[in-house]
Amino acid sequence: MSHFNTSNNTSDCSPAVKHVSLAVCLSLVFVVGFCLNCFSLWVFCHRIRDWSSGTVLQFNLALSDGLATPATVMAAVYFAKNSWPFGRFLCQVKIVLLSAHFYGSILFLMLISIHRYVVVVHFNQSSLMKQKAFVKKLCGGIWILLLTNGIIFATLLPSSTENKHIQCLSIFQKEHTVTLFVINFVLFIVGFLLPFSVSAACYGLLARSVSQISASTVHGPAVKSKSLRMISICLLIFGLCFMPLNVSRTIGVVLKMFHLYRCDVLQRVEIVYYVSWVLGGVNCCLNPLIYFFGTSNFRKNIKKSLKHRVDETIDKRSESETVSHTSKRVVMMEMTS
Repeated sequence: MSHFNTSNNTSDCSPAVKHVSLAVCLSLVFVVGFCLNCFSLWVFCHRIRDWSSGTVLQFNLALSDGLATPATVMAAVYFAKNSWPFGRFLCQVKIVLLSAHFYGSILFLMLISIHRYVVVVHFNQSSLMKQKAFVKKLCGGIWILLLTNGIIFATLLPSSTENKHIQCLSIFQKEHTVTLFVINFVLFIVGFLLPFSVSAACYGLLARSVSQISASTVHGPAVKSKSLRMISICLLIFGLCFMPLNVSRTIGVVLKMFHLYRCDVLQRVEIVYYVSWVLGGVNCCLNPLIYFFGTSNFRKNIKKSLKHRVDETIDKRSESETVSHTSKRVVMMEMTS
C-alpha cells in the first residue's frame, strides 16, 4: 500500500501537490486587489489634502496592502510549479513582505477600531488617538516592529529541499518544525488573537453606543449607519481573511510537531492552509471599503474624480462632434461652389 494511505508518522511525509486552481485564484485576487489598492493610494496621495488622524491610519493600512503585490506574484508561481523557483534570498524577502502585510493589516485594523471608538463614543473628550502627530509616530513604531519581526522570521525560516522539491514557508519543512511551531504561536497570540480581541471589544462598545443615538438628531442616522458599516466590514475581514490563515497554520504545526495523525491528514491541512492564503489576500479587496465608508474626504474625492472623468469624456465627444460637423459644412460648401 502507498505511504499516503498508511503512514501514521508525519516525519517522512511529503507535501501534497498543489492544484493549479490555487495559483489561478491567487492571481485573480492579486489583480483585483492591486487595482483597488493603487487607486486608493492615488486618492490618498493626490486628492486628499487635509489628512486627519483617521486618514493616516487608513493610508498605512493601504501601504501594508501594497506589500502583498510582489509576494502574491511569487506565491502564485510557487503554487503553479509546486516548488519554489526563486532561490533562498527571495524566499526570505517573501516571508518579510507577507509577515508585514498580514500582521500590518491586522494591527492597523485594530488601531482603526480603537480610533473609531474614541471618535464616536468619546467625541467630546481629548485623546492621543485624535492627534495626527501622535498617530504618525505610532504608525512609524508599528512599521519598525513589523519589519524587525519579518527579518527575524525570514532568517529563521529559509527555504529548504523536501523530496527534491524546494519549499518556502511550508509546514512540511522538517528542519524548521520546532522554529515554525514557536513562531506560529507568537503570531497567533500576539499578532492575531490579541488585536482581534481588542477590535471586537471596541466594536462591541461602539455598537452599543451608536444603538442609543436618536434617529431624530441631525447627524444621528449618518453616524449610526457609518459606524455599523465599519463594524461589519472590519469583523468580516478578520473572520474571512485572517482567522482561517492563523487557525489552519496552528493546526498544521501542532500535527507536524507531535506526529499524532496520518500523513494524509497533514496534507489536507496544508491544502486548507494554502487556500487560506487566497482568503487572506481578499483583504486587499475589502480594505478599500473601509476607506470609502470611513473617510468622507475619500468618498467625496472619488465622486469628484469620477465626475471629472465623465465631464472630460462629454467635452471631448462634443468637441469631436463639433469638428466633424464643421468639416462636413466645409466639404458641402466646396462642392456647391
